[in-house]
Amino acid sequence: MAGRGLRRDRGLLRFGRVDSTDGMKQPDLAPASCESPMRACLLSRLASLSQQFTRPTWQNVRLLVAGAILAPGKRTVTAALRILGREQETDFPIYHGVLNRAVWSSRAVAGWLLCLLVATFVGADATVVIGIDDTIERRWGAKISARGIYRDPVRSSKGHFVKTSGLRWPSAQLLVHIPWAGRIMGLPFLTVLAPSKRFYAGKPRSPKTLLDCARQVALQIHRWLPGRRIVLVGDTAFAAIEFLAAVRGYVSVVTRLRLDASLYAPAPPQRPGRGRPPVKRKRLPKLSQVLHDANTVWQRHTVALWYGRTNRVVEIATGTAVCYHSGLPPVPIRWLLVRDPRGELPPQAFLGTDLDAAPVDILQRFVSRWQLEVRFQDSRAHLGVETQRQWSDLAIIRTTPALLGLFSLVTLWTHDLAGALPLSARTAAWYPKVHCTFSDAIAAVRRQIWQQQICCLSRLHRDVIEIPRQLWERAENALAYAA
Repeated sequence: MAGRGLRRDRGLLRFGRVDSTDGMKQPDLAPASCESPMRACLLSRLASLSQQFTRPTWQNVRLLVAGAILAPGKRTVTAALRILGREQETDFPIYHGVLNRAVWSSRAVAGWLLCLLVATFVGADATVVIGIDDTIERRWGAKISARGIYRDPVRSSKGHFVKTSGLRWPSAQLLVHIPWAGRIMGLPFLTVLAPSKRFYAGKPRSPKTLLDCARQVALQIHRWLPGRRIVLVGDTAFAAIEFLAAVRGYVSVVTRLRLDASLYAPAPPQRPGRGRPPVKRKRLPKLSQVLHDANTVWQRHTVALWYGRTNRVVEIATGTAVCYHSGLPPVPIRWLLVRDPRGELPPQAFLGTDLDAAPVDILQRFVSRWQLEVRFQDSRAHLGVETQRQWSDLAIIRTTPALLGLFSLVTLWTHDLAGALPLSARTAAWYPKVHCTFSDAIAAVRRQIWQQQICCLSRLHRDVIEIPRQLWERAENALAYAA
């Protein structure tokens, strides 16, 4: 692209090169090609992904990925084309066709991304911890058939209820520790659409609930990772007995538990003879009663990142029980009762379907799921989720999962770059940031994409670089129209 721009306009802008940007030394890596918007170090991670697309579609996918990363503000197809200098191309409908017409499977791409993330961040024998939660994409329009009216989790509070029109997206995220971020991050890989009940009006099939989507997600993850130990971490919405019973043979589940939940003692061993074997024994005291029982045995543990604190000492009581409801199979669980010895936070209860799991591991895995909401917010702030404006059903189903998956792809690229060069956070006199965040990660990847096109004319180690006038105008327009 830069080469074609140079042949059309021989005007060049020369600038003295600064060897450091925000304290980060730039690697002297060879570009993949002057026709490619991304470097070889970025394209190498996408080599196996090309098998999911036809050759013409794959060329357009690479351009859209680069444009979505570079574009500020809205993440529409036209914004991606403008930032790449392709706003005057008359064949622009082919780029829209990638989302609303081309034949490719977003589920297959999600499986590819999960396997890539697990191979990079999770050891061969380590447990794969996956968080699941849903988010609302605020959208309006009569042509968006799957939208509904939901409680806005961002604008609502305990005493203030706000409804919004939008799309509901259950999302599965791999919870792993990222070295350059210094904390556990949620990496989205599979996001599915949960249509509203209005969407099924007049159709022969029954409405699919949030639990139905979560069950299908859990079983699909099990198929993608056969033989791996998988722990699915969810909130109170996923504590339903029918969901736990459906997936406990494939994955372990960690979620919240109500203090007034009905728990029963495990059934005795089956005896020979007639009659239906018992599934439970007598009802156990509720956890709210166990909390105030003087005979309850409490153990102190230190939990990292508990409600904004790096380390917090909590007291844990645990035991085993059976969750049962008439008409449903019993689910054996290990329950946890957690209280704050300082009395600053109210007591909470959790459950895990793995009876052999350590109580501290169950609690730490649930604490890690709080990163899911942070990922949703980062995707809105830095990747333009909720700014796309397509109305096609197929494009709607593909675009939001693609933008959330792009978050994981940028994190993976940054992990590779951090292994080749020191990655430092963007600081200021009023903001002494210690660890890098996603804003630093996407900035590092953007530098690689911009330098790919500059390097077609000048080597990185020169003190003076030559920037094609067309490339400079693209960067200038990106700054001028950033809002």
